[in-house]
Amino acid sequence: MSKPKPKSRATVCLLSPHPLMLMQFEKLLSSNAFDVQVQRLDTAWLAGRASEIDIPPASLYVIDAYSVSPSVSLVGLIQERFPASHIVAISESFSETDAYPLLRMGAKGIVTFKEAEERLPEALQVVSAGGFWVPRLLLSGFVDSIISGHRERSVAGAPAGVSRREREVLDCLLENLSNKEIASKLNISERTAKFHVSNLLAKFHVRRRSDLILQSFQSLPAEARIEHS
Repeated sequence: MSKPKPKSRATVCLLSPHPLMLMQFEKLLSSNAFDVQVQRLDTAWLAGRASEIDIPPASLYVIDAYSVSPSVSLVGLIQERFPASHIVAISESFSETDAYPLLRMGAKGIVTFKEAEERLPEALQVVSAGGFWVPRLLLSGFVDSIISGHRERSVAGAPAGVSRREREVLDCLLENLSNKEIASKLNISERTAKFHVSNLLAKFHVRRRSDLILQSFQSLPAEARIEHS
């Protein structure tokens, strides 16, 4: 009887200009079933020469949003080079002004340094599985800003296998409609509307409507996300 293959470890790349920060989180993650790469950002990045930055490929990236300015540009650069990757930003604290641009560009996680000391491995596991790790108040505020700015927008991107009816339901979710309101608008039963919403949550690999709205928003091209922000 053949032995089962060992579960592959996710590759995490840490990006920061500070060696002590890199050392601290490398130690934390290396003991938590991750393969860790460390990339110290040098003067080329700080001088604004992003194209010269050598970023190794990884499935997950943790960026030091406190020390890197503008950190949103680093998120955009990673998304451009490695569109299948997931990005978590860490900082001393996050306001709407700090967090919203990072989420618009595709960051999946927003973690403070204090929280990261204990929960960064957990956050990375959630993000790696397709979820989001964003404080509830920041997430709800960001989703509200999406809804208010995109009420007439039809969903442009969605996972393979999403049916025409599910796309219509997703459009309704972006209008912040309840299951009852979706049913009335699409002329279907409330039970059927709930069924389609449950299917969408499963297909986007998320558990909450707010995560579904954010995921569908981030599936748009970067240009569209910026234009409608």
